[in-house]
Amino acid sequence: MSSSITSYTTGTIDKLAERLLQLENQLNSNIPVSLWISDLHGEGERFKYILRGRFGMLYQTCREALPNTFSSDKIQYLTRIIRRKKYFQDDEILLDTQDVIFCLVEILKYRLANIRTRKGDIFLPEFRNTIKRLMSDLPVPDQIFEETILSKRLISHLSHAIQLVLLDRIIVLGDIFDRGPQPDKIIRFLASPFYRPMVDYIFGNHDILWMGAASGNKSLIAEAMRITCRYDHFELLARLGFDTQSLAAFAEKVYPVEKISCKVKARTDKGKSMEKALAVIQFKLEEQTIADFPEYEMEERLWLDRLAALLKSGDTAGLNDSHFPTIDPESPSRLTAEEEAVITGLSAQFVSNAKLKRLLGFFFTHGKTYHIHNNSLNIHALLPSKEDGSFEEFLGHRGKGLLDFIQDTIVRTGKRYLAGEPQDAKDQALFFYLWCGPKSPFFGKHAMKTFERYFLLDKASHVERTLYWKKNLQTDFFKGKLQEEFGIQRVVYGHTPVDYTKGGRMASEDGVAINVDGGFAAAYYNRGHALVHTPYQLYGIILPTPEEMKEAALKHESVPLDIELIDEFRQPMKIKDTALGVKLKRESDLILQQIRGLQVAVG
Repeated sequence: MSSSITSYTTGTIDKLAERLLQLENQLNSNIPVSLWISDLHGEGERFKYILRGRFGMLYQTCREALPNTFSSDKIQYLTRIIRRKKYFQDDEILLDTQDVIFCLVEILKYRLANIRTRKGDIFLPEFRNTIKRLMSDLPVPDQIFEETILSKRLISHLSHAIQLVLLDRIIVLGDIFDRGPQPDKIIRFLASPFYRPMVDYIFGNHDILWMGAASGNKSLIAEAMRITCRYDHFELLARLGFDTQSLAAFAEKVYPVEKISCKVKARTDKGKSMEKALAVIQFKLEEQTIADFPEYEMEERLWLDRLAALLKSGDTAGLNDSHFPTIDPESPSRLTAEEEAVITGLSAQFVSNAKLKRLLGFFFTHGKTYHIHNNSLNIHALLPSKEDGSFEEFLGHRGKGLLDFIQDTIVRTGKRYLAGEPQDAKDQALFFYLWCGPKSPFFGKHAMKTFERYFLLDKASHVERTLYWKKNLQTDFFKGKLQEEFGIQRVVYGHTPVDYTKGGRMASEDGVAINVDGGFAAAYYNRGHALVHTPYQLYGIILPTPEEMKEAALKHESVPLDIELIDEFRQPMKIKDTALGVKLKRESDLILQQIRGLQVAVG
């Protein structure tokens, strides 16, 4: 064999060996510390505060990194130092600055023991070399411990680094838009250079609504605007650069507030008029979509012919409002010229708005219908299923195949939207179904009763019956189907509030199904859950209310948190124990076979 061939072969072996060692190191690393949160619904300030506080994870990290001989009081003392980035003496905790420095170094060692994508930027430059030497058990100048001002500054720098590495992954289970006033603020946080590499984003139904609107779906444009006006979020619309003057002028003229008696929620007079006007436009446009796509089987949602018949006959006893000047009794779903002008203007703004495009670009390029992390399937709401526990079929797809089909449609639509290209009408219409269709994996009810809640007095007609997801999750059969379909051990989902004050729990008894509470927003009950997975534990956090956070901030203390322990592990969980580990092990075995084959060739 010539020397050139031998050189080529050994070079190949070296490259394969490098990759093999990378894989083996990764397989034997602890799993990343991961956080799940869901249904943030525009509560930007609250999310910022909780995110910066790392959801109470600091105590758990210190507990795992330090010896079991450390008391809870010592751990709490160290967490206060890290949180304040400042040393202070506690007469009941006998730890001097040198003790604290060594404790903080151990915490950093624990968090940086694994392969990480970020290392260089976590140490501020002034003490970078000193910290690295301490972590490598190399000597450092005595003055670091003897000079108080130096030791206190080092503690500040160590605390800064620990705060940056507490968390490896953030899995957001959808629904940033609607209800709260700052969805834009939340997206900017998640899409920022610091957080974006660690975020996995799962689409929620309210995100689907805005994405479909941005693609040019007119009924979803009316609906997104109606919900925004329903909560009087005119500052949000102004920040995004929307011009609503024509809409407001039309709404206040045609639907003056003194003639509105239906169940609008807006507090301002302008908001009430705009909310009702947009509701009527929305229902007209929806009926056109339902007629164009009979395969959606949503005829039950067609109300305008029935409304027109009631108005024409004068039989309005079951209605809470009979002022519908834009409803033509002979063609109730047809838009008036003024309505057509309003929705055309809004459509032009939605598809071209540069600020909205920057925000939704994060969803279209970063979001997923589902995500597998560690051994968990992560979805927003559900996987459509039937009463017998089998997977429900929609448009010829079911189970994992349905989610993949939807993902392909969203990606295709997103590319056209971001490039300013024309959309496919069928793709646009699918967003409408995903928002409110009974077989949608983002909705989960037999129907969306928006019309009934607005205009019908009979409260029985308002009920949106939940389908079979939660019932099926109580059976071993259905959980087994999910595990087999996706190759996972657990399923984590959001969408549905779980009120722990009434005894609700996040996890099923076996820990296979975990509902990350969707009650984060003020429109629900200002609490919600987070889920945390460390190498040693999987636990839920019942998040604090804004009032609890303010009180803790005034005292410079951590917020007291209620914890739901779901699972714990005697030995730290490794990447090799996860679904990703199975794939990496397969690649590692293949590379090892190639190396052995080349070794034979070299002789």
